[in-house]
Amino acid sequence: MPSVTGMRALVTGASSGIGAATADVLAAKGATVLRTSRTITGPSSYACDLASGTAGLASWAGDVDLLVLNAGIGHAGPFAEMEPGKIAELFTVNVVAQLELARALLPGMIARGRGHLVLVSSIAGAMGVADEAVYSATKAALRAFADALRLEVPAIGVTVVHPGVIDTPFFDRRGTPYTRRRPRPIPAVAVAEALVAAVEHRRAEIFVPSWLRFPARLNGALPALVRVFQRRFG
Repeated sequence: MPSVTGMRALVTGASSGIGAATADVLAAKGATVLRTSRTITGPSSYACDLASGTAGLASWAGDVDLLVLNAGIGHAGPFAEMEPGKIAELFTVNVVAQLELARALLPGMIARGRGHLVLVSSIAGAMGVADEAVYSATKAALRAFADALRLEVPAIGVTVVHPGVIDTPFFDRRGTPYTRRRPRPIPAVAVAEALVAAVEHRRAEIFVPSWLRFPARLNGALPALVRVFQRRFG
């Protein structure tokens, strides 16, 4: 079983939430952690807006053994009422920037014959969520990319993480707070610990909390039934 100890890891979106927790867990396990986000400061960190390009970040990071693509933005509301430019913004940040950074850093992993790529998707990427149509589409794109890349570069680990409702600033930042009573948000560190364990066990896909695997798999087998439950229970 591989260990993250001694790995050189780059974590995007590392100023708060899942990214910050993941960086902390990796560091505690002996990895050298590079952190990036739009607002981050401090040692071994690089502040940048991924929507403006990734070349500077890739050059700063250099060779890495583990790339955790966690940065992203959300949106909630009826699709037909989305403001102009919002669709492009979500795909630029959530998909294009992530894939461009992977494209820049993956060749080094391939040349060394080792490495691991983690894409933080969402349960919305495994099954559509009402009023999150475009966000769901961006997260589903990451899952499809991972499935294809895994076949292209079998020597490199590729993991997709599907978090559910997590206690982070994500909901407030998207402008629509989470107000449902259930499911209750879980701590970001729970995702971070599961993510790191998935790297160490070279798992292709994980759901956090793990019970989310059931509705996601049911959606693949019986989508019509799942839609009935979604319309009834939200």
